[in-house]
Amino acid sequence: MAAARHRKTLVNGNEVKLKKKCNNKQAAFYKSCLLCFGYSLRGLLLAFVLLPAVSVAYGQSFRAGAAIRVITPDPLLPVSGGVGPPRPTHIQKGDLFVRALVLESSGTRIAFVSIDNLGWPAVLGDRARAMITGIPPENILIGATHTHSAPDAYGFPDEHGVHHADLAYLDFCVRQMADAVNEAVRKLEPATLKVAMGAANGRIAFNYYAEELYDPRCSVMQAVAMNGNVIATLVNYAVHPETIGSKRGVLSPDLCGPLYERIEDRVGGVALFMNGALGGMVTADNRQAKSEETSALWAECVRIGTLLADEAIRLIHDGQVVTDPELRCLSKQVTFPVETTVMQYILNHSPLSYPSPAPNQITTRINAVKVGPATILTIPGEALPNIGYYLKRKMKSDYPFLFGLTNDAFGYMLTKVDFDSFQRYAYITRTSLGEMTGEIYIDEALALVTALYHE
Repeated sequence: MAAARHRKTLVNGNEVKLKKKCNNKQAAFYKSCLLCFGYSLRGLLLAFVLLPAVSVAYGQSFRAGAAIRVITPDPLLPVSGGVGPPRPTHIQKGDLFVRALVLESSGTRIAFVSIDNLGWPAVLGDRARAMITGIPPENILIGATHTHSAPDAYGFPDEHGVHHADLAYLDFCVRQMADAVNEAVRKLEPATLKVAMGAANGRIAFNYYAEELYDPRCSVMQAVAMNGNVIATLVNYAVHPETIGSKRGVLSPDLCGPLYERIEDRVGGVALFMNGALGGMVTADNRQAKSEETSALWAECVRIGTLLADEAIRLIHDGQVVTDPELRCLSKQVTFPVETTVMQYILNHSPLSYPSPAPNQITTRINAVKVGPATILTIPGEALPNIGYYLKRKMKSDYPFLFGLTNDAFGYMLTKVDFDSFQRYAYITRTSLGEMTGEIYIDEALALVTALYHE
């Protein structure tokens, strides 16, 4: 009869006892150990130690895969930094990308997708979801990095109701996004998870409205293959990648490009950036740029992106390792009233034809995801940092992740007490859906987190 062995190991952070049986190859390995060491006690102990480790590797159910696609337009296209017509470009600083990480465990698959753009409406995301096989559409989370130096994906109308978005380019991005996710599925392999969260030190971000009102915490997730190679590193941090912006004739991923390069050079694999609660007005700290020249601002992109990457690498180096994390993904369609004139005009005149359940309403999806000890909430816009702090506190997770501008990007998200309050908030009030957006979102998001842990 096959020999049986027991071993305790960490699964989802808990110590459990595993019982594994030897197959023929393992029995041969056991026998060779005895022969090599002359049936010595040392050889016997070595066989007992190594044999269960092989069995655990064979039983690994958590898998991960990642892929990227370059979506830099050729020739260059005008870029958008917000409401209004895009601005012409004449030079490029770095490539634009779609980056995908797919996780799988016990029959559940989830995709995290990042695109270098100001925002990525669900109208476009759903087109990509329809081309992706093997993952439920509601388990595909698509977020924008929020670079202010990429082509218009909203189809912002001008005062005459005319848009200037390149729809052929958007269709190209949709196809590349689907291709990246499908490739990541094909590349799924057994893996372990590492997660970490902590303050990202150094001059990375600040709040333009009130210097210290931002969240310095950086959440990091890393998938590592069984041979020790990194498959992907996902960095979640709240900041506007607008060091260069849209007014200098430059197409760029901004600070995200140098972040990708640094992580991939230092640890390997695919790097992803998912933004956070960056609204009102958490931006890149380039206050000490030597000049407003493009070269000086790109140098700041490199400095900030590299610093954030190094901080993420530092945090994940000592992160919690989970050998076989549980995956759960819940989603819910949420309807918001569209109360502001600006957002009503955009939604009514965009060529993307945003679906609406009723006049001056918009519906979008929010997700709550459990990846081992980490909890993820998606935010369909730019939530103010006070909303971010509140959500993280109420999520009751050691590793909370907030994926801002994910599944949709409907402007700024304020609570009712912030809406149309300070003069400083005039712009973000005008470019939000309305007074109740933050209230509705918070209630729905936290209810989804509760369901995630109690179903």
